[in-house]
Amino acid sequence: MARASLRKWRMSRPAQIGAFGIGGALCAIALTSLSLAQGSPQSILPPGFDDPVSPSTPAPTPIPGAAARPNGQAGTVAPPSGSGQIVPPLIGTVPAPADLPPLPTLARDELARLPTLDELEKLSPDEIDDLLGLKPKFDIPPGARRVLTRVGLLALDEGGLPPGSLANQPATLVRAALAGTKQPVISRWGHILLRRALASRLAPPAGMDPVEFAALRVGLLNRLGEYQISRAIVQDLDTNQWNEALTDEALTAYVAVGDFVGACPAVRLQGSVREDAQWKMWQAICSAYAGEGALAASQLDAALGREIAPRIDVLLARRFAGAAGQGQRAVEIEWKNINDLNPWRFGLANALGETVPAALLDEALKGREAAYYQRAGASTPMLRAMDRTRFAGRAASEGILSSTALIDLYGEVYANPAAEGAAAGTASLLREAYLASAPSDRIAAMRRLWDEGAKASPSDGFSARVLTAFAAARVPPSADHSSDAGDLIASMLTAGLDRDAAAWSVYVKEGSFGWALLSVAQAQRNAASRSAIDSFISSDDSARSRKSAFLLAGLAGLDRVSSGDRGALSDQLGADLARETRWTRLISRAAEVDNKVLVVLLAGLGMQGDSWQQMTPLHLYHITLALSRVGLEAEARMIAAEAVARG
Repeated sequence: MARASLRKWRMSRPAQIGAFGIGGALCAIALTSLSLAQGSPQSILPPGFDDPVSPSTPAPTPIPGAAARPNGQAGTVAPPSGSGQIVPPLIGTVPAPADLPPLPTLARDELARLPTLDELEKLSPDEIDDLLGLKPKFDIPPGARRVLTRVGLLALDEGGLPPGSLANQPATLVRAALAGTKQPVISRWGHILLRRALASRLAPPAGMDPVEFAALRVGLLNRLGEYQISRAIVQDLDTNQWNEALTDEALTAYVAVGDFVGACPAVRLQGSVREDAQWKMWQAICSAYAGEGALAASQLDAALGREIAPRIDVLLARRFAGAAGQGQRAVEIEWKNINDLNPWRFGLANALGETVPAALLDEALKGREAAYYQRAGASTPMLRAMDRTRFAGRAASEGILSSTALIDLYGEVYANPAAEGAAAGTASLLREAYLASAPSDRIAAMRRLWDEGAKASPSDGFSARVLTAFAAARVPPSADHSSDAGDLIASMLTAGLDRDAAAWSVYVKEGSFGWALLSVAQAQRNAASRSAIDSFISSDDSARSRKSAFLLAGLAGLDRVSSGDRGALSDQLGADLARETRWTRLISRAAEVDNKVLVVLLAGLGMQGDSWQQMTPLHLYHITLALSRVGLEAEARMIAAEAVARG
């Protein structure tokens, strides 16, 4: 009701109020009230108890006719005889009534449009600040504000890409590359490279607002499941600079990582800019952590009473607000009759340590949003290690979790004496893969991990190879294990251990799986022979010889196959590497001008999808070629090897 009245008043206020505004109108009422109260009792303190002033403050001007005091200050004016009126002490020159500014006058209809006291009492502090024009414009002192010329986390000497790479690029092209990548990148190494580019400290393209550039990058990071990186980038910008798009993407990241208080500077600064249910609940949470417990309680009570959001969502918000310790009531979370999960519930439950019912989580992991919960849950520090292993498979296969992080996760499970189930079994097998005395026993443990992962899902099958990367590197190269060389090499390359993998080159047979991986993965490699490629093609059992087509595309992009063999093999495999599209021309041109960042963004655009079935040899060829030309050959080699392993 209060907000509707205010909105109605704002829509209809006359122009003559002008700059004076509602703040001036309320001050006028206050001054009028003070003028009517001149006869009220005065302070009981005697003269001399005024507010302290600086020693440099000039002495007040004596009042003519006042009795002089020994210290030279003006005395008090004696009241007229018999008047009975107490005259307060006067300091300084008293202006004549004619010199006082006239009080503003408000028409009757203007007064009628002012909010009533009842309406004012129902307004939140943010709404009152908006009403009076007191809403702060920033929450960081001017001297501490950060410029927007370069936004990001990684400087050039920290592994970031050149900061000025996009400064002279067309804004429309950069915007299309960032906004057009709507799905995750199918290549683990492509994901890692794209994340590095998005996290680099970059200047915006010419003609693009820096905040829009940041919002586009954060949005893509969110779609990749890199919520921790997204949050770090938005924290690199002052909240008063955020626009609506950046705010939306920032809140997505904060929900995913369970950091609801972290978003409070932006939520409180922007006030009532949004009216949706999630925003209102977030305002209440931020009020609680700002010490306004009573206000937070009333806001959440109103949300519950008006049913602006499902009851479970409001109760979770109330429990989180209650953790601020500002007199919030105890809240019992009841999951009964809750049939679906959403990011808000998942994030708040994780932040509170509230266990999501197993049936509810199982159903969510079967639905369309399963990938979201797996990506968010894998890197949520509030969850137990055993719980996180359930989500870690996708995160590792996509590149969100490194091999080291995945090993540490299962190491924590192994160290927990209460661990049980599949996670505990995987942890025990992993320990055997590292510490078994005989190499054959280590390989056997790894194979069990690979097989069990493949049975669970394709992503878990590949993540098992990520898990065993360093264990595979510990197996000494030997002819005795040459039959296992291909799988060991594939595992090592998931973590970029190309030197360890290259040690097996003398034990792999030409045309074998291990040979194919090393032919594109080794740093120094001569052109592959036609006979070896034909041998690999003849033993390729993948659908439509996709592995062979990817091998050819990788060799061609890395310039490791002769032009004659390339043409003949392209015809044999039905892989037309000479075809041109708008995308191939753009990435080739970006490589010609040696623009690493633009090449990476366009490569990410060409690698988006749900599975390797969506990758084409044409795209792989141009990606490896462009990356090699701009000095990113190591990443090109790993992407090519991954394509052969997963094709």
